Formats: sequence, C-alpha cells, structure tokens
Amino acid sequence: MKKASLLDKQVEIVKKGLNDTDDLMCLSLPYFHTELSVMFLETRVKRVEFEKQVLDHLKPETKIADVKAKIAKTEWAQTKDLSYIITRIAEGYGAVIIEGEDKALLFDVSQTPERDVEEPVNEQVIRGSHAGFVESLDTNLNLLRVVIKNPDLTVKFYKIGERTGTKVAIVYINGLAKEELLTELADRITSIKADAVNAPSFTEEFIEDEAFTPFPQFLNTERIDRVTGNLLEGRVAVMSDGSPTALICPTTFWAFYQSPDDYNSRWMMGTSFRLLRLLSFLISVSLPALYISIVSFHFEVIPEGMTLMIKESIDQIPYPPLIEAFIMEITIELIREAGIRLPSPVGQTIGIVGGLVIGDAVVNAGFVSNVMIIVVAITAIASFVVPNNEMSMSVRVLRFPLMLAAAAFGLIGIVFGLTLILIHMCGLRSFGTPYLSPLAPLSFSELKDSVIRGPLWKMNTRPFGSQALDKTRQGK
Repeated sequence: MKKASLLDKQVEIVKKGLNDTDDLMCLSLPYFHTELSVMFLETRVKRVEFEKQVLDHLKPETKIADVKAKIAKTEWAQTKDLSYIITRIAEGYGAVIIEGEDKALLFDVSQTPERDVEEPVNEQVIRGSHAGFVESLDTNLNLLRVVIKNPDLTVKFYKIGERTGTKVAIVYINGLAKEELLTELADRITSIKADAVNAPSFTEEFIEDEAFTPFPQFLNTERIDRVTGNLLEGRVAVMSDGSPTALICPTTFWAFYQSPDDYNSRWMMGTSFRLLRLLSFLISVSLPALYISIVSFHFEVIPEGMTLMIKESIDQIPYPPLIEAFIMEITIELIREAGIRLPSPVGQTIGIVGGLVIGDAVVNAGFVSNVMIIVVAITAIASFVVPNNEMSMSVRVLRFPLMLAAAAFGLIGIVFGLTLILIHMCGLRSFGTPYLSPLAPLSFSELKDSVIRGPLWKMNTRPFGSQALDKTRQGK
C-alpha cells in the first residue's frame, strides 16, 4: 500500500474541517517533480472564472509565485495553520497546497448572486436619487465611494457571529467622525458573542444604548443618498454583508421624520412637510385616546352642533368606547399585516376591499360607530406618513397604552401618558447624543435642520447631535 504523503494528510485535514461536505472539490495536479492540490467549494466559486484565472495558470513548470502574480485577490497562508485555510475556503476562497511547501496560495473567485441596484420599496421619493443598496457589502461600499470621492472615507471590517461569520463594516469619514464614538462602536460590535448575527437588526439589538424602549436608537435606511448625507455630517454607518440596510448613529428622534424630499425641494416646502410629519406623530399616538376620553368623560368639549350627531352614533353600541377602539385598531393591524405578507397584487386588493367591506359591515351591524371609523382611518393614515418603518411601528404600539390611560382617567390620563413618554425620550441617548436634541437640551441655532428645514445657505455648521469633529461645513 502506498504511504500517505504530507499533502494527502493536509487534504484529509481540510476535508474533515469541512465535515466531508460533498461540494468540496479537490483536484490533484502535477507540479515540477511533485504535485499540488487545488481545493474549493464548487457552490461558491465561479467555474468559468476559476478555469480562466487559476487552472490556465497552474502549469506543471510554472512557479507558484508567478501564478500568484497573475491571479487577482490572492494571499499566502501558512500550511501549519490549516484552520485558517479551512475558514477561507468556507468563505468562498480556493486553496492551492503544494507537496512539501510551508505556504499555500489562497485565491478569491467566489460567486455571490446579486440583484440590480434599484430604489428601496419602503423609502421612495419624488425627486432625487432613486438608487438603493443591495445585499452585497462590496457593492454597497462601491456605491458609497462613487458618491463620496474622498480619501478620508474609511471602512473598518469586523466578523461577528461565531457560526455565521457575518462581515460587518463601520463606515465613516476620517476627520469628521469622533474618535471616541468610533472606539465605543467598535468595542460594542467586537463584544457580540452569538452564534448567528444574520441582519443589521440583530447587530442593532446587541449594541444599542437602551433595550427597554419602543424607540429605535439607530436610523436604518436603504438609501445611498441618506447614508452619504449623514456621513458628511460626521455620523457613522454600520453595514452588513447580506443586507441592504445601513444603521446610522448617533441619531435623534427628528431624523426619523426627515426625508430626502425635504432637501430636494425648496426650503419652505421642506419645512412644511416636515412639520406635517411631526404633527402626524401626535395624531397617530393620541387621536384614538382623545376620542375615548371625550366620549367617556368630557362630552362637554364637543361643539354643540355635533353633540346630537355623535350621541346618536354611539347610543346603540353595546360596549364602551375602549372596546370599540380596540376592535377597530386590531382589525386595521390585521389588514396591514395581511397586505404585507400576501403577494403584492393580492395584498393591495385585500387592503382596499377588506377596509371597505369590514368598515361598512361593522357600522351596519352596530358594533362600531361611524365616528370611530373616521378616527381609526385618520390614525392609520397618520401612521403611514412616517418615512421610517421602525418609528412607524413604535408609534403604532404607543397608542394602545394611551387608550387604556384615556379610558381610565380621561384627558388627565392622556396628559400623564404623554408626559411619561416625553420624560422617557428625554432620558434616551444614542451613543451619548440626547434623543430629543436640539429641543432638549434646547439650542435655537440647531433647530434649523431638525424640527424645520432651513435654507441651505444658512446651514453653515454641522448638527451638534452628530458629534462631528469639524463643525463647519460651508462658508469657511
């Protein structure tokens, strides 16, 4: 029986390290007076690229150093550290191990399916860029560098998830991003000890300042222009391979109600629409609670001409306004979820037909009053105005405890509930930045690009909440 060579033993170790997976290809080729082995996962490697870039250069009389010079994205690895070689093969690399050599050649011709760059479905705008991120981290970083052609744009890579090995990038502009912020963010990311970190939402939950809050502390977006705008203000983006979503920090409450359309239109229009969105926050959180409190406790505040009409509407309803509101709010949430989960054409049909049929049926059956249908419809529309889905979900959750407070204590309960929410928001921080900055703590000069959208020629300084090192951005 032929004695197993060192190369055979190394190949066996690599096979065992990859659990003898069936998609591991091992090719033995002659090399001078000995032989070499080429190993790669056929499900991760582009076969055409592999044959053109690797096999065509691996001639029996060609030095491996010359082969390395002809193949893009290669590196040397010590054969005594076969665990590193196994990890790289799992990531999509190929390995060339030569009999008797202490170095192996690793080459990257991996294949990653990609979709076309297109506008994010949940962040559409009327004017401006219509390009969004995709699932490839390299492509997303390329899209950022196309917009920010500056050598100070810096990327730091990390691996998180002990079993998934997810590649995460911290992206910032050197000289703008605060060093303490970068250090703190890197420390939090590297401290993640979990088997799987499959999406940015996983990363967000591990590294956010306050876990027990309904409010998001990272601004998540799939828009390239939104990420570049925040990077130029001194903020930092966290991006993951396999996801089109970028996380931006530090952030404030007002950032969730800002849209690229604010800056793509004239400043007076941008301010008007931003204030309208902020008004929608109050409407979507408090309108059902306000209706419950007025009908249950404060009927005297209804205008005289409307009193009889509202009284006739609710007189035949067999249960209190709280139950009435809960029935309709839960129904709206069910229709919304059904519309999301079903295929697009069917989902739209369910949303429209379901809303019309159910609304008309419950009123005719005497389960819900006409006024409640109006209140719930306005509340639902107001919650759709929020440009960010995470904040929209927070708003939808907050209205339920306020409804309970209104049913128990009337307007006093609403005031008490809103006060608790405000106190909670004042105590929140996003990497040291107050959540309600610049309103709490108050800074009049900072209001021009938070609560309102001031003229661009007046925005000479970067926002305080971004923690940028260079505060001046124009007019130097």
